[in-house]
Amino acid sequence: MLPKDELLAGCQHLSPLTALIDQAEQALRTWEPSWSGFLAPEVREEAEARLGMLSELELQADGGWPQAERCRLRLQRAELSEQALAPATFCGLVVSGNFLFDPANPADVRAGLEAAGIAADQLGDIWMRGDRGAQAVITAEQSATWQNRSALVRTVDVQLECVALTELQWPASRMPKRLSTVEASLRLDAVASAGMGLSRSRMSDLIRAGAVRVNWQQVTSPSRELRSGDRIRLEGRGELEILEIQTTKRDRWRLLMQRR
Repeated sequence: MLPKDELLAGCQHLSPLTALIDQAEQALRTWEPSWSGFLAPEVREEAEARLGMLSELELQADGGWPQAERCRLRLQRAELSEQALAPATFCGLVVSGNFLFDPANPADVRAGLEAAGIAADQLGDIWMRGDRGAQAVITAEQSATWQNRSALVRTVDVQLECVALTELQWPASRMPKRLSTVEASLRLDAVASAGMGLSRSRMSDLIRAGAVRVNWQQVTSPSRELRSGDRIRLEGRGELEILEIQTTKRDRWRLLMQRR
């Protein structure tokens, strides 16, 4: 048995971590690798940090594409790492609708798909395709269930089509990039707008709408003060990490950041 109490002590995501520990115990007991459902990035990160300390267990993350934020975790005995094991299976989901008069973001699409009945752990990354709709990654097991079904995203009726991953139009790849900027304050809206390449007013709107997380926690105040080491995440636009903060001779703030 795994030391569950020790692994869960002080954890931020008790319910999903408990389920992963139970799944890991089964994988160890049966010697059969097991794939989790899709995990939010903050849950996956905590799971990797805590379960990754176990010498008998090996973890592997896969979200269907190289820059996936939401991933599934394979849990298996470490002794099996040299064997050829079946990968996780994924399918693409095309969400088609006219969003010209009611623009949506990935969070809106996720809410609409979950309301239609797609389980949260069966739905991976989602990205918009302009005003025509969105695309997403789902588990292959869901493909037959959701082929040619409909859903409601905000006020827009959408049609769903399951396709092979190779038929998706992936978001532009983001290579890690270091940025330097000088700001008058360390407010979240000022720093995030500079790092993410959005106007400050647009970033403020996104923050108030709950689309921005700092260190995995949702923040709705644009005036939140940031510190070195903080990580800012905006779904669909990646993550911004503050590497260093220095004061200038004019009492402004020079920030070194990395965007992924």
